[in-house]
Amino acid sequence: MADPTPLLTRADDLLGQLEAAPGPTARTALEAVRVLTELYGEALTRVLDAAGPALAERLADDELVGHLLALHGIHPEPVERRVARAVEAVRPAVRDRGGELRLAGVADGVATVRLRTSGCPSSAAGLADAVREAVLALAPELSDVRRAPEDEERPPDERRPGAFVPLDAVRTRAATAGRPS
Repeated sequence: MADPTPLLTRADDLLGQLEAAPGPTARTALEAVRVLTELYGEALTRVLDAAGPALAERLADDELVGHLLALHGIHPEPVERRVARAVEAVRPAVRDRGGELRLAGVADGVATVRLRTSGCPSSAAGLADAVREAVLALAPELSDVRRAPEDEERPPDERRPGAFVPLDAVRTRAATAGRPS
């Protein structure tokens, strides 16, 4: 089977050009795309309704069909489960590069991951991009994939402590504060 990524990218590019074009022809073309998309969504819904559970699962597992099912809001597997599968699939590659990856959660159309990396920043950015791409491939209806803030990524015993002021320093300052200079 052919990789659908080039077609999906080309479709996104063409829709972007249409959205940027002024005039009634562009508006009509966008409306035609919207109506066709709705029509195809209804057709896919009927296919899923007619399919048994095994066929529905096979259709959902297909990269392109699964993508379309998700975009139409009819994917049989919940988005949280698909995001978890994507994270599990990319975790070994992250680990091989000295990193750690965990799913923090999915809320309001955004997946949040805990990604700890070591090494140069460009390598960390490359890993973050790979994680984002893997998650969005299985859950294209998400608007974003974000990293959890750094302190939240660390287990409690590894978090940076607050500023430490020795008790003796506080006592010394308090004792000398009342003395005239």
